[in-house]
Amino acid sequence: MNTRPAIDESTGPVALTVAFNQDSSCFAVGLDTGFCVFNSDPCELKVSRDFNAGIGAAEMLGRANYVALVGGGRNPRFPTNKVIIWDDAKQVAAVTLEFHSQVFQVRLSRSQILVALLNSVSLYAFSSPPKKVSAFETADNPLGLCCLGSKIVAFPGRTPGQVQTVEISTGNVSIIPAHGSPLKAMCLSPNGEVLATASETGTLIRLFSTTNMARISELRRGVDPAAIFSLAISPSTTILAVTSDKATLHLFDLPQSSTRSNHHNPAIVKASSRAIRSSSPYSTSSLSAADDSNAGNNTQKWGILGKIPLMPRFFSDIYSFASAPIVIDDDPYSAVSGTTAKAPVPIPGIPGGKARKGVIGWLDDWTLAIVGAGRDGRWEKFVIGRGEDGRRWVGRQGWKRYLGG
Repeated sequence: MNTRPAIDESTGPVALTVAFNQDSSCFAVGLDTGFCVFNSDPCELKVSRDFNAGIGAAEMLGRANYVALVGGGRNPRFPTNKVIIWDDAKQVAAVTLEFHSQVFQVRLSRSQILVALLNSVSLYAFSSPPKKVSAFETADNPLGLCCLGSKIVAFPGRTPGQVQTVEISTGNVSIIPAHGSPLKAMCLSPNGEVLATASETGTLIRLFSTTNMARISELRRGVDPAAIFSLAISPSTTILAVTSDKATLHLFDLPQSSTRSNHHNPAIVKASSRAIRSSSPYSTSSLSAADDSNAGNNTQKWGILGKIPLMPRFFSDIYSFASAPIVIDDDPYSAVSGTTAKAPVPIPGIPGGKARKGVIGWLDDWTLAIVGAGRDGRWEKFVIGRGEDGRRWVGRQGWKRYLGG
């Protein structure tokens, strides 16, 4: 007879959502008990607020004391149809925006507030009180996809697969027919000049110029469908990082950037992938699929096959120059009624009903942090280098369970 007490797997907070601030120097975590803020590198707790109730979205304003909060989880701290601009210095709600339905995402800048609902987005001037500037209808947007740049905003259009961009200063609207299926992820480059998008299929990532809305490039993550977790463009707009439910980080050169991306961090340019592996028992790295000593042709994975006429298209597509595995452990679980088995349960008040995984933040042009929510919330740090053979690689340099344990 087993007399040992059962292990209570429900103890401790659960991370419902994670999001980096604008320069990825910090990230905010919405918990089922409140929220907290961490430094990105090193991963260290800065602020922790216990509400004894859930936060489904937490968006920082740089490193300022303002955080946009939305209630979430099974016991939300705030109604899920309200955005609370939280003044953490005073620990009070400085601003409240109320909507007719659930808020799925909020983005902040020093002058704008962008709020995504299921079928619309609203843009506000960040003033006291906030002034509504415009509102736009969208296709169903349960993931709350939206991007807020200094000059433009981007969000799904009225037709699934389309992207709508709006110039903040003029209100001019442009429509981009990005994909044939609903959008899964999107991001703007730090300078706002490049828009990256992925659909629910998850095999192709497309890049567009926000100046003329023309397609710049099409990148292939893989042949098998995948759920894209996150897209992020490096500070100098030279590299695109992609994570997916294949538990892989992919890195792509952006067009016209191969020369610039060859200038690697002097501290690691001469290092080998073996040095990165030895830095942590949890670290691994992967080299590119093709020799990238020729930077202009480093992503032709299939070599001469890509140049043969009438071959299937994926033979000539552009692939990542390097990849590495990431950790995408558990989602919060609960027991299925009447059984002892456990299965993932949708989380109320969370975009997509799942804790976010694989969220990318660029620390500089050669270093990334990837964080995931869930009961086993993790932070991972990756670096980009070049081996003695001239090939670039990306390797994990460190990791941490930021919730402890």
